[in-house]
Amino acid sequence: MRKRTISSLLSVKKFNNNKITATAFTKLNSLLPSIYYCQQPQLQNFHQNQFSLFNSTIFNSNNNLNNNNNPSIKNVRVLVLFYSTYGHIYQMAKEVAEGAKEVEGAEVIIKRVPETLPTEILEKMGAIQAQQAFAEVPIATPNELKDYDVIIFGTPTRFGNMAGQMKSFIDGLGQLWVSGALIGKVASVFVSSGTQHGGQESTILSFIPTLLHLGFVYRGLPYSCQSQMGIDEIKGGSPYGSSTIVGGKGERLPSEQERGMARFQGKHATTIGKKLIQ
Repeated sequence: MRKRTISSLLSVKKFNNNKITATAFTKLNSLLPSIYYCQQPQLQNFHQNQFSLFNSTIFNSNNNLNNNNNPSIKNVRVLVLFYSTYGHIYQMAKEVAEGAKEVEGAEVIIKRVPETLPTEILEKMGAIQAQQAFAEVPIATPNELKDYDVIIFGTPTRFGNMAGQMKSFIDGLGQLWVSGALIGKVASVFVSSGTQHGGQESTILSFIPTLLHLGFVYRGLPYSCQSQMGIDEIKGGSPYGSSTIVGGKGERLPSEQERGMARFQGKHATTIGKKLIQ
């Protein structure tokens, strides 16, 4: 199959019978430089429904891409969705939301997934009082995820994977998967663990395949967030997403550098999401 990079296609006038201008390709080239263009005959190999969703999401319309003053351009809707046992991920979620709000036109909301542990178990874990700090945060429902452009997930690690509460919620997204309602939306993940090597990266990496199955475009924490590279303190953060180390007894709150990485991630994912919907 003959492939050409997007940068070599800025003079192309048509793609799948839709007019695409040089401006549109320039924007796409700066955003997704690794995507390749396949000539029209090969497009028959694509699943038609998925291609239609991809085409409308990535390329959108010629008018929206070329008129930045178009009053019809919508704001980007962002959901920061988390599960937290003792409040550390909630602290990170607030920072992620603050970063997302820095993007002009961003509408940001924080919600949590339902708790699945019985009250008596939470009492024995000493989590009841800690969870009172975010008891007023509304609980999300699976069906509402289709209403957002960017969804940033937060979870503590559980043996190198996401918490069961988050997994239970995601397992309820089957109807949205069937309908393709989440295809083309931006997703990102932030996590916490008790120790420095407690599974932060593996939790995010094991989260990503699920998001790809649902059709999300994943964004992590690029190295332009340089605080993740420092060795001046013990801290979380990786190219896969922001994170915090809470201590074996949960005694450590997110550091200022970890909070900064969370804000960066929120702004970064929201910026990409905004570009995709225009």
